Amino acid sequence: MKKLTVLAALSFFASLAFAQTSLPTGTALKMKLETTLTTFSSHAGDPFQARVTEAVVADGKTIIPIGTTVQGRVTKTSEPRRVAGKPTIALFPETLVMPNGDRFMLNATLVDTSAHRGSDVNAEGQFKGAGHDGKDLTEIGMGTGGGMLIGGLVGGGQGVLIGGAIGAGATVTHWLSKHRSTTLPAGTQLVMELNRPMMMSPNSGQ
Repeated sequence: MKKLTVLAALSFFASLAFAQTSLPTGTALKMKLETTLTTFSSHAGDPFQARVTEAVVADGKTIIPIGTTVQGRVTKTSEPRRVAGKPTIALFPETLVMPNGDRFMLNATLVDTSAHRGSDVNAEGQFKGAGHDGKDLTEIGMGTGGGMLIGGLVGGGQGVLIGGAIGAGATVTHWLSKHRSTTLPAGTQLVMELNRPMMMSPNSGQ
């Protein structure tokens, strides 16, 4: 009798394992952000939510359907003052919420976004906003030129040089003191990849 019970239990667990599908490491999850995130108003610990926009299919079966919710939190935001620095938003996805309410722990990393030109995602999955660009250089040039013009009108040739130095110095100082911010608006397309295999049921999305 005990042997039959053990065999029945083994059969049950075998059928349960067979009914599950393992999504491999690197499986892509494409989603649309539903929470606007910014370096100037979002903080570590703030929640975010996204919605899956492309079904994940394995062995001809839909494992993660369109509309599945991705919930997570912000782990870092920064707004550097330095010229070389880039504003950063780091996301930590935590949970998949299926349309039927089933919840699964999610271990994934952001790898790409549809954000504006000049931004990127680094190897750690952190979104990096654009650094300094042509507008900044134009601002410095205008400040330098303005200083030269005023200096020339007041003091002639020597005043041009002095005015240019003063104009450039003031503009660069102002430029360096400015915060560099970035935003991931609601509606931004995100791509995340699984960091480890994930066991899912083909029926979990129903």
